[in-house]
Amino acid sequence: MRERVFSHCAQRSFDPFRMDARAGGINVRARVSEVVRVTVQVFDFFSGCGGASCGFRNAGMDIAFALDHDADARASFEANFPEAHFEFADIREVNDETIRRRVELAQPHPVLFAGCAPCQPFSKQNTQRPNLNNDERVPLLARFASLVESCRPDLVFVENVPGLQELDSDSQPFGDFLGRLDLAGYRVDYRALCMAKFGIPQTRRRLVLMASRHGAIKLPDETHGPGTPNKRYTTVRNWIEDLPRIEAGEEHEAVPNHVAANLSALNLERIKATEEGGGHRNWPEQLKLECHKSFSGYTDVYGRMAWDAPASGLTTRCISYSNGRFGHPEQNRAISVREAACLQTFPEGFIFRGGITSMARQIGNAVPALLAERIGQRFKEHLAGVGSLF
Repeated sequence: MRERVFSHCAQRSFDPFRMDARAGGINVRARVSEVVRVTVQVFDFFSGCGGASCGFRNAGMDIAFALDHDADARASFEANFPEAHFEFADIREVNDETIRRRVELAQPHPVLFAGCAPCQPFSKQNTQRPNLNNDERVPLLARFASLVESCRPDLVFVENVPGLQELDSDSQPFGDFLGRLDLAGYRVDYRALCMAKFGIPQTRRRLVLMASRHGAIKLPDETHGPGTPNKRYTTVRNWIEDLPRIEAGEEHEAVPNHVAANLSALNLERIKATEEGGGHRNWPEQLKLECHKSFSGYTDVYGRMAWDAPASGLTTRCISYSNGRFGHPEQNRAISVREAACLQTFPEGFIFRGGITSMARQIGNAVPALLAERIGQRFKEHLAGVGSLF
């Protein structure tokens, strides 16, 4: 018999910081709270709903500022971070002096700039691969670099798809960004990280960069998997098994955002014919799409998750059964908004605003909260070594 991580009752209470048991028992906040006494002030650019801010707050930092121009993401962010100033604007249009004044108000506390720009132009899942020179999202990283140069925060964090560092010589936004950080006096560490190795129940890989104006900085050590203190990865079961059952198209009355997309009669038959961890390859012929009969690719679409393994990487369509391995392991539906949020390691009390499609997009675009918490811990350990500066 497998031990459930949490029991569930209909009138459960939601603790916005309840994630340590699911992450493998590592209480990051308890450790880092003693590392430095100064409180890092976070400026979250391209904040979305606040995945990075959530993790940094859990690591004991203050969320001072956020910027985005998505209305639903703003509503979600403000619902969860009422203490922060939210600038509803396009980063390309905001004035440097506006940001500088807020940085000065935050000092002498150390300031962290987080800049997780939209990643779609660089994603390997972007099969169309548009001309990067004509994609308006590509210069966003350069604009973030300009704000770093102008405001000179103590710390910098960037998270994006690994494809950002693998572009050919025709366009090198990441290489240019590294060069500008170097000229501005920052020491940098970056590499592609597997989220499962940091307690996050996904096989997703992300490019993560940490930079400091106060000496050498190093990315955190892996916490899960072979050769780590937690030899096993956390799984889908660890993070969503305790949520109550719902049907496709249903919303639970007591659990915020526990709502699942509806399924057509045909897709309902398809998911009923799909075993845990399986996909469309094992369907009877009458349920198969014509394109799947002649092409063996796209193995994850119309797939169910497996209980005792990490999920595949969540996307902006993470609640759509037909768009990935997003089927619930045993219930005949896609995962709910709340389940997707759990797999992105958002605390259970984190509230999302907007329609169901918008909430899924916000979750898929977000930095996994637990990743930001691990990064926040490392930043605070780093600052402890230069504590005399503050």
